[in-house]
Amino acid sequence: MVITGMGVVAPNGHGLDELEKALREGRSGIRHVAELTELNFACQVGGIPQGFDAVRQRYFDHEKLLSINDNIGYASVAAVDAWRDAGFSVPEAEDDRVDWDTGVIAGCGIGGMDTIARTVVPQVNAGNVRRMGSRIVEQVMNSGTSARIAGLLALGNQATSNSSACSTGNEAVIEAAERIRRGLAVRMLAGGSEGASPYIWAGFDAMRVICRKFNDRPEEASRPMSETAAGFVPGAGGALLLLEELGAARERGAKIYAEFLGGMVNCGGHRMGGSITAPNPEGVKR
Repeated sequence: MVITGMGVVAPNGHGLDELEKALREGRSGIRHVAELTELNFACQVGGIPQGFDAVRQRYFDHEKLLSINDNIGYASVAAVDAWRDAGFSVPEAEDDRVDWDTGVIAGCGIGGMDTIARTVVPQVNAGNVRRMGSRIVEQVMNSGTSARIAGLLALGNQATSNSSACSTGNEAVIEAAERIRRGLAVRMLAGGSEGASPYIWAGFDAMRVICRKFNDRPEEASRPMSETAAGFVPGAGGALLLLEELGAARERGAKIYAEFLGGMVNCGGHRMGGSITAPNPEGVKR
């Protein structure tokens, strides 16, 4: 099993070339977020993809844009990029053929909270339910991410959106690999995304687990493993890989980035020092 395509929408770059350049130059994607200051957040920095409205308008027509919020948009753009990177073309909407050999597992931690907070709740409270339109469900259900990708690329195999907090994307890749390994799919798109919304980040700010000491130096806020680490930084974006059975990849002459050897998921049961946020050390070893 190998990786033959990659796509990414990140706070410091859209696409492999732009992201690689940003990484090599040490260019941070963490910036001051004015909205968080206005809302009196203790943490006022975050990582949000820049200029994404213009990006998605290059990918989708007006009708599709009606049901694509940021979370689904990040995942969809990354999926299309990974698909093209692997040497495939995006089918026309009028093309009735289905790719039964390919599926997608693309998840998120929380999903369309921005749509719920800015559209659903105000419209419902104002008694304007009928004004929300028929596309609202697609944007707020967690499965909307993989459903949209499957529709864009005519993928007829498994289409699932998983949700396992910070391990969502990792788990998606492992589950996709297992489906190929069992012979149930030839290739699978797999990864994760999350939208940018103060309604997602507010709870973490209240818990005091996101960084509040570097509002004046955003690019220094993310300090994993550092003695001066002061919490994680909220962010948004999406990334997907295309996993493919080796024989199929070789047969079509695909470029191969890497071989997937294996992975494992467990929980630890919130015991032995573990919790919903802290790993059980024994679970990690197992």
